[in-house]
Amino acid sequence: MRALEPKTARTAADAIRYVMWPLAIMTVLHRILIKAVNRYITDDFRPVYDAAVAFWNRQPVYTADYGSVDPHYLYPPSGTLLIAPFAVLDPERSRWLFVGVNTIAILIALYIILRMFGYGIRSVAAPILLFGAFASETVTNTLVFTNINGAVLLGEVLFLWFVLQNRQWLAGIAIGLTLAVKPVLAPLLLIPFVYKQWRTIGTAIFVPAVLTLLAIPWSVDAGAFITRTMPYLTAPRDYFNSAIVGNGLYYGLPEWLILGMRGLFAAMVAVSLWLLWRYYREDRVFFVVTTSGLLLLAAYLLSSLGQMYYSMTLFPLLMSVVLRNSVMRNWPAWLAVYGFMSYDSWLSARYFTAGRAAEYMRVSFGWSLLIIVIFAVLVGRYLTARRQGRLEFGIDPIFDADLPAGSQATDSEPTTGRHAAVSAEGAVVGSRAPGSGHADTVPRHRADPSGEAPSDDGATARIDREHPGIETRLNS
Repeated sequence: MRALEPKTARTAADAIRYVMWPLAIMTVLHRILIKAVNRYITDDFRPVYDAAVAFWNRQPVYTADYGSVDPHYLYPPSGTLLIAPFAVLDPERSRWLFVGVNTIAILIALYIILRMFGYGIRSVAAPILLFGAFASETVTNTLVFTNINGAVLLGEVLFLWFVLQNRQWLAGIAIGLTLAVKPVLAPLLLIPFVYKQWRTIGTAIFVPAVLTLLAIPWSVDAGAFITRTMPYLTAPRDYFNSAIVGNGLYYGLPEWLILGMRGLFAAMVAVSLWLLWRYYREDRVFFVVTTSGLLLLAAYLLSSLGQMYYSMTLFPLLMSVVLRNSVMRNWPAWLAVYGFMSYDSWLSARYFTAGRAAEYMRVSFGWSLLIIVIFAVLVGRYLTARRQGRLEFGIDPIFDADLPAGSQATDSEPTTGRHAAVSAEGAVVGSRAPGSGHADTVPRHRADPSGEAPSDDGATARIDREHPGIETRLNS
């Protein structure tokens, strides 16, 4: 009981934990026990349950009326095989089990994300991440609508974690199981391709293929998925669709404008991916989480269908803000995050037209803005590094903490003879303090895939001197 005694926080980190843990836990309980139990008019689980029952009873599964706006069953035969066990229970208990499975999957995924960046349960980051996730629209509606996005998030995070550890078979199984249900994570296979992890790619293809072969003998209308469901999935629709083409159709934009916007954002994504590959693929944590987020943003915005609660898969990118060279360390990035993560509704009885436009467009705005931010940050770093003559050493900015005392990084002057060149290993080399006659080597610290927390001992010591008693290391 001593842990429950009121006491004054010893450090700023303690105070933040005392504030955030109750908020986070109560938000999680509210989303599960109140929001999910109360349900909503949208029910993604009922068609899944009905399909599982039909599959067990050797009845047709792909019979939905795609002319309506009601939720439809869209999983391939391999996905039907995986969700079939939920038909053993009655609809209500099966739904509760489905909510529970997705909740546990989300919690495990959030913990793995913490470990990916070197943090633990006792860190300040843990309650902040938990609160932010369950307060978001994507987690809330995943539980309320009762869909499988929580399990997809876990598969994605496990895939990224195993890629970082070069555990290729496990990475392939993790993403392969998600592809067996829905192909939303398929663009992420570009990451093991960059690292030549061929077993990961092969396993990711093998798993859904085997599950499909196992499902076809039991399914009575497996071919209908190709003839009826696939055309529906690939055709853009003008409702519940935040992709560019969906909003373009809803507002009646001309075809050339829709194609032009898609082409413009595709070009920004291509340039950003090239810069990430060219200059960051050896910085594995930064490269993997940033590239994965960018690929998924592009898939949601540029494909035929993008829905708001898909944004759950962007949690690793958002968590990358703890990295010193993160593309998320600016206010436009978090304005974008508000657009596709906030549970706020902008529908207004007083300003009907403007409110409806804000509500319908905010997700597309958020995805678009974040792509622009990533593009602008990376291109800005590239142009600065080229102007300073240090492209051969990378494009990371030169942080003031890495320079000798009295020096300050500038964007306008070349590094030769004034500032440090950044080596490919992430060290500042050859930096000279004014008037000195020797070169210093100052290590630059980043999060690495081994799970160690980012560290900056010099910065920590400086903060400790200026603010005694403040806990500056947040890792467990």
